[in-house]
Amino acid sequence: MNVSKNRTVTQIKIRSEGVPKSAKYLLIGSTESYCGKSAVILGLAHQLKEKKLDIAYGKPLGTCWSDDRTDGIDEDVRFLAENLNLPENRLLKTLLFLDEATISKRIRGQDPVDYRFELEQYRQVQGGELALLEGPGTLDEGSLFEMSLLEVADVVDASILLVARLESVVSVHKILSAKQRLGDRLLGVLLNDVPAKQLEMAQTEIQPFLEGRNIPLLGILPRSALLRSVSVRELVHQLNAEVICRSDRLDLMVESLTIGAMNVNSALKYFRKGRNMAVVTGGDRADIQLAALETSTQCMILTGHVPPPDFILTRAEDLEIPILSVDLDTLTTVEIINHAFGQVRLQEPIKVQCVRQLMAEHFDIDRLIGKLGLQPAVTLP
Repeated sequence: MNVSKNRTVTQIKIRSEGVPKSAKYLLIGSTESYCGKSAVILGLAHQLKEKKLDIAYGKPLGTCWSDDRTDGIDEDVRFLAENLNLPENRLLKTLLFLDEATISKRIRGQDPVDYRFELEQYRQVQGGELALLEGPGTLDEGSLFEMSLLEVADVVDASILLVARLESVVSVHKILSAKQRLGDRLLGVLLNDVPAKQLEMAQTEIQPFLEGRNIPLLGILPRSALLRSVSVRELVHQLNAEVICRSDRLDLMVESLTIGAMNVNSALKYFRKGRNMAVVTGGDRADIQLAALETSTQCMILTGHVPPPDFILTRAEDLEIPILSVDLDTLTTVEIINHAFGQVRLQEPIKVQCVRQLMAEHFDIDRLIGKLGLQPAVTLP
């Protein structure tokens, strides 16, 4: 075939003979909740699409929903589908939304649905080469409905990529336990959100240890302050706060929390060490509020039902820093914010880009594709 040098690059997909028409399945699970499965799937799917692989995506057990569930699509699925530009025929319906009412109904014997049979319908999906399925939050979640991680994998004949956090060497126990339970279904492990001080240990000690026990370590993603951050808008929602200044700046990202309860000199020294902070302080502490505004503060959250003085509002307006007022005590406010940091979801475009970059730099996509027995497109000049 003659190809002109002036023509654009032609992409030719080369497939081996005998590849089945139905998609293969990769189930992404985790050792514990909020390990970052959705983020990993987003980055993974982007890499697979860059390899010109035709992918589908679904989340059999829904955990994130809007008030309208009539379309049977989990909100995480909708978000990823929009970011990946997946067509409707590449989205798999969520079979069950896991909330307290649904669980109670099952316990009382009022939900006789055989969800294993429902899962088998996933196998009837035609087209696509790889279906990415987001698994339950833990190895056991969904067991009441016969939809635990291993049960889902067995029904759809899926390989499993396990996402795990690594806080210390103790985390290895969870991975070994998962291997014992998942057996040959476990295709590999990705360590996510690894603190900087643990990175060398993960690479030089944990990786060879796991590989020596037939547990491929396909990626080690370092901790990212950006991915752990939460928008001011989300804090407004979580705290049911009143925005009293700069409601146009709620997209600012908060990476850390600081409590302003000391004298102003100590506070200023403390604030200068912080980066992209949310500062919680009393509405009557104008000295602390002014100190916070002069440092890396993304928003101030005032407690005590005391409005800030006019000069604080004027300064915050000039610096474009939102001020929130909450009908909560300081301890409750801090607990809610910390909870928001721990359970933050991907929503902002800047986080999407960060995830893609981390996965591109720290995940071995070619090794995964090889283990799945897939053949990506080959680009010929």
